Amino acid sequence: MEWLIDRFRTEPDRVAFVHEGRSVTYGEVVSTVADFEARLEAAGVAARDIVALVGDYSPEAFCLVLALARRRAVIIPLTPASVVEEDVALGVSGCDWYVRLDAAGQLASIEHRGLTTENALMAEFRKGTAPGLVLFSSGSTGTPKGMLHDLDRVAEKFRKQRSAAVAIPFLMMDHFGGINTLLAITSSLGTVVTVADRSVASICAAIERHRVQLLPATPSFLTLLMASNAHKEYDLSSLTRITYGTEVMPQATLDRVREAFPGVLLQQTYGLSEVGVLRSESRPDGSLWMRIGGEGFQTRVVDGILWIKSDYAMVGYLNAPSEFDEDGWFNTHDEVEVDGEWFRILGRVTDLINVGGQKVYPTEVEDVVLGVENVHDVAVRGEKHALLGQIVVATVVLDEPEPVESVKKRVRQACAAQLANYKVPVKVQLAEGSLHSSRHKKIRRA
Repeated sequence: MEWLIDRFRTEPDRVAFVHEGRSVTYGEVVSTVADFEARLEAAGVAARDIVALVGDYSPEAFCLVLALARRRAVIIPLTPASVVEEDVALGVSGCDWYVRLDAAGQLASIEHRGLTTENALMAEFRKGTAPGLVLFSSGSTGTPKGMLHDLDRVAEKFRKQRSAAVAIPFLMMDHFGGINTLLAITSSLGTVVTVADRSVASICAAIERHRVQLLPATPSFLTLLMASNAHKEYDLSSLTRITYGTEVMPQATLDRVREAFPGVLLQQTYGLSEVGVLRSESRPDGSLWMRIGGEGFQTRVVDGILWIKSDYAMVGYLNAPSEFDEDGWFNTHDEVEVDGEWFRILGRVTDLINVGGQKVYPTEVEDVVLGVENVHDVAVRGEKHALLGQIVVATVVLDEPEPVESVKKRVRQACAAQLANYKVPVKVQLAEGSLHSSRHKKIRRA
């Protein structure tokens, strides 16, 4: 990744990060990387060592990733809000060194751990020379999976420099999307604007204050943005592009965003931690159809399921069987519709609700419920049923308090008017807490 550092050196005075109001230039990034590398070397961190990097999101955390990459280490980024427990992660990957950043982003400690695990994939990877990156899935369908990436391979996609932009990264560095966004913005010598509080109001205030141009968000965040009307309270006129991904977008939310931001390019993205983020183009008719692929990616559909072959794919899972076939194709488990070269993502097979043998996609029900009066947000899931296998359950958040029975009546009437009978929620319940994770991704489980 030396090419990336060399690129930073060409624009030393350009602002790379605005972190909680503090500006950091690309020249300062280069200096910080060099300082961290010297301290790692002095402590004894060597090439091929496995290093846990623990700390909140900051410019210094990114610099430490680059410093470890230059030392050819295998990096495990972890945050206080990581999707996997620290001891579980390190038990899977092993840990030679434990490096911690304090709340101010300063290097607080470099501690030798010497935690070893018998892992053939990791052992084979460490015979090479590339820096490694270990990320973990959320574990929503079982034990979190540890994914080993060749970090040089991940970064290679960004060697071609693109137009610089001021952007807010939405995902953290322990998520592939977070690493992808950071590399995309910095490799183009753009500016990364970060905020400690990822609430709708804080994000909007940062967009207004720093004239942010690019907002990579989740559909759940955009649903909350529209429901809160915060886009009317803050000046978001600097935005030129909003990208959305990681989960299926409700058409109702997309329509509202298009109406609220008529001059902004809305771009659906698609990617997986296992294969990387594909280049994408949304169909200009305001629908959820998109064209995906780009250099280094191939796609095909088998029995309605999307498969991807990627030059930027992970090395493999550390603690699970491979989901790549013998020719390198990865089963995404996403069911899709195809219209020529266009795809529409229907949802994960694991999220499907099976009502008496009939498929129900949670997002198609949520799309209708979001249009019901007084409904602020909704999450739809399946619940076991003795006769039907599963029934549809809708959990809603209201704008104003009201009895659940009146909400249920309106929800069922709206769904019955637009959906097949088996898709109409049998149960409608009021949420007792948030329907989203700290990363603004919808939680559908009970």
